[in-house]
Amino acid sequence: MKHDSTYFMNIAIKEALKAKAIDEVPIGCIVVKDDKVIARSFNKREKTQDPTGHAEIKTLQKASKKLKSWRLEDCDLYVTLEPCIMCSGAIIQSRIRRVYFGAYDPKGGAFGSSINVLDANNINHHPEIIGGVLEEECSNLLTNYFKEKRLNKKNMK
Repeated sequence: MKHDSTYFMNIAIKEALKAKAIDEVPIGCIVVKDDKVIARSFNKREKTQDPTGHAEIKTLQKASKKLKSWRLEDCDLYVTLEPCIMCSGAIIQSRIRRVYFGAYDPKGGAFGSSINVLDANNINHHPEIIGGVLEEECSNLLTNYFKEKRLNKKNMK
């Protein structure tokens, strides 16, 4: 059975909820090959105190390990927030075929919102980018998380 982009984005959202449960920014990511999820992860930057602890990086690492290859040419990546410059670079380097993202990120999105890394003419790989998949759900996850953080901070004063 062939699944659509909303089916897979819902799985990425479940990963984002795992991040929220451990008080991480709720961003989730999966990699799909042949209509099957082969890797999944979520944001772990705070817990690991690792600047590369983004959901996309963790998921790409798991997918590469599973396939025993850094080349993920026949794979698609689903992430709840538009990838940043670091993650978009890793996506390009891994040869991901297609990127689906949920919420646009005007402050840090590197596939068109803040900057578009694909405008660099000489990079060797240009994945197809599809933004706004379940955008409202993905955006609300982040907005509500930060509202709760501010409210908790205010209540602690």
